Amino acid sequence: MAAGDGGDEVRVLQNLRGKIYDAKHLVPNKMRDFFCTINLDQEEVFRTQVVEKSLSPYFGEEFYFEIPRTFQWLSFYIYDKSVLQKDLRIGKVSIKKEDLYKYTGKENWFMLQPIDSNSEVQGKVHLELKLNELITDNGSVCQQLVVHIKECHGLPLINGQNCDPYATVSLVGPSRNDQKKTKVKKKTSNPQFNETFYFEVTRSSSYTKKSQFQVEEEDIEKLEVRVDLWNNGNLVQDVFLGEIKVPVKVLRNDSFQAWYLLQPRENGNKSSKSDDLGSLRLNICYTEDCVLPSEYYGSLRNLLLKSSDVQPISASAAYILSEVCRDKYDAVLPLVRLLLHHHKLVPFVAAVAELDLKDTQEANTVFRGNSLATRCVDEMMKIVGKHYLKVTLKPVIDEICESPKPCEIDPIKIKEGDNVEINMENLRYYVDKVFREIVRSSISCPTLMCDVFYSLRHLAAKRFPNDPHVQYSAVSSFVFLRFFAVAVVSPHTFHLRPHHPDAQTSRTLTLISKAIQTLGSWGSLTKSKLSSFKETFMCEFFKTFQEEKFTESVKKFLDDVSSTESKEPSGLSEPVHLKEGEMYKRAQGRTRIGKKNFKKRWFCLTSREFTYHKQQDKEPIFTIPIKNILAVEKLDENSFNKKNMFQILHGEKPLYIQANNCVEASEWIEALCRVTRSNQKRLSFYHPSAFLNGNWLCCKATIENTVGCAPCTADVPADTQIEIDGDRETERIYSLFTVNMSKLQKLEEACGSIAVYQGPRKEPDDYSNFTIEDSVATFHTLKQIIDIVDKLNESHEKYRKKRSSSAKYGSEENPIVGKVS
Repeated sequence: MAAGDGGDEVRVLQNLRGKIYDAKHLVPNKMRDFFCTINLDQEEVFRTQVVEKSLSPYFGEEFYFEIPRTFQWLSFYIYDKSVLQKDLRIGKVSIKKEDLYKYTGKENWFMLQPIDSNSEVQGKVHLELKLNELITDNGSVCQQLVVHIKECHGLPLINGQNCDPYATVSLVGPSRNDQKKTKVKKKTSNPQFNETFYFEVTRSSSYTKKSQFQVEEEDIEKLEVRVDLWNNGNLVQDVFLGEIKVPVKVLRNDSFQAWYLLQPRENGNKSSKSDDLGSLRLNICYTEDCVLPSEYYGSLRNLLLKSSDVQPISASAAYILSEVCRDKYDAVLPLVRLLLHHHKLVPFVAAVAELDLKDTQEANTVFRGNSLATRCVDEMMKIVGKHYLKVTLKPVIDEICESPKPCEIDPIKIKEGDNVEINMENLRYYVDKVFREIVRSSISCPTLMCDVFYSLRHLAAKRFPNDPHVQYSAVSSFVFLRFFAVAVVSPHTFHLRPHHPDAQTSRTLTLISKAIQTLGSWGSLTKSKLSSFKETFMCEFFKTFQEEKFTESVKKFLDDVSSTESKEPSGLSEPVHLKEGEMYKRAQGRTRIGKKNFKKRWFCLTSREFTYHKQQDKEPIFTIPIKNILAVEKLDENSFNKKNMFQILHGEKPLYIQANNCVEASEWIEALCRVTRSNQKRLSFYHPSAFLNGNWLCCKATIENTVGCAPCTADVPADTQIEIDGDRETERIYSLFTVNMSKLQKLEEACGSIAVYQGPRKEPDDYSNFTIEDSVATFHTLKQIIDIVDKLNESHEKYRKKRSSSAKYGSEENPIVGKVS
């Protein structure tokens, strides 16, 4: 089901996040250049950078994306990069969608499996089978099997292009293998075959005068229909795309038609050498949410949004959520997004921060742990501060990564021939530049971040009134240590760079990050603090920073970003950079002599305009102002026989674009829809297909500027910087409460016991890790949570029953997997 707003529909939304760490013991057993890809079935949706000259490459790349379609397998492929020949696939890790839950949130080593072309399949086929009784010219009776192969959907790309598929249809038994073949369909992943084949099965001796013909039982058990899909290779070998097998016994009395998922050959991917290929370390977290219509979440949403008003805060629904989840990150992510969406985050962070400070005994350890308060602020900064990081750090990070200077100052690690003094000058240059950009950036700091910092600053000063520095360290511990320093050392995580930096650049960024952390810790620049450095070389480096101006610059910056005074809206005058990347666009025919073919271009989307360029960093060839965009919609594959296409409708002819995969196409459509949602002249109808050869392929209208024949898809959130689906976040929180229901019930029993007996806690192991300040208030909230979850369970169960009855096994939405019994 689509991921857009569905009105009364239930939306099934999937996402995948995690990290590709490293591989070890790869073959061939010599230094090579490796990279790793993520594939949904056979479609590549993510690729790491190439790690050169290694046997155990460290990729260190995090990934997160929405999954816009159904899939059977999630696979990770390790490639040996080749300059002159095709990249060689070394091995893979393939996990069935149904098994992903086993690995969620865990770091695992996976043995690489061998790659066999017979196991690399994707797509589904629509088949109709019928068994007829025929009387021949001589009066004998035979049975005729009718096989109607209708169509296929979702076949894989071959070498990046749509395939040329055909099918072979066989009737297979102990002593027969009759095979027939369809026509080849050119350049399509969704071929429409609509071909019928007839197979005779003669059994005259068993003919009786029954009104309804029955095939003998032993014959049914021995015969099966096999359909194999192939890509026509023309001058090279045909490529196997998948197969299905259907026993003839399913055709007892009637015709049978269904959709089937293509399967690998039974002998595919079986090898005794799988242990020799090496292994890959991954962290995978897959989630699938069935989001009900908004009204179903009213009670849970309201209970969560009231959390900041509950006294004490530990008795609130939001706090209890963090207590029962084994990994606080699971709770923090949807909670922060939901509170942000409804403008309730600042008071909640203030409340949990105050609780955090009660347990803090020393001023120099303020907000240094991984508490609910610090994690909420961390997540808020990642969401709200994306653009702030880009305008502040991206130019200097790009300079460091693209034109790196040697900066190693550790005598043990320095390369032979390098000069420590020159390296120290290089490092000082980079540190000065990064520091200068940060302390000048307060005007760009988002208002929400400033409001949170203001609250934290005053709470810390109130908790430690005799310490003049704590008001600064409370803010510095977030904005320098947990925001800027982390973005410097991991720029790919914050979308400042496309990939994890190479080893030398990563070391440079680590040294810069260390320096920024220290400079940002106001009050740590005295000589007495230099002794706290573990490394002598860093102590020597920082002796050059003993200047009052650094301390004053940090103080002024922290004052500015923790102030509630309104800032000049200078950020609005500069366009917000939203997305960029390489795709293919079809020539629009603006010139008479130009061919209407597809060309690779670099695309860039800001809050002001959408442009494409011949290459990155070149001047734009074509520009569409955002205000001129009338609609952004998917384009039917049959328009140009190409997958992952979308169209941008504006004042001129539609701009047709092909993304590299389904995830990328979905992300571009969503970003473009979000930034254009407020356009006053947005269209209500559009054409799902292209205008070719004098008519629209979708409705056959012959006038090019005629009104569209299909309604435009639903709008998406308009905020160009914070994209949040409140219902989805509430559904995720409901799922977390459901998974942790036993803990909720234990906590409820504990609160009841404390409230009744008012004595020492019984069986402390059951709930000693929970914070129970007020057992009566906590019990009341827990009862509300459990009641709400029970009601939502009923709603989800009704949906599941309705779904199972409407999408029967064998339908296009719920195709058959494996043989039919």
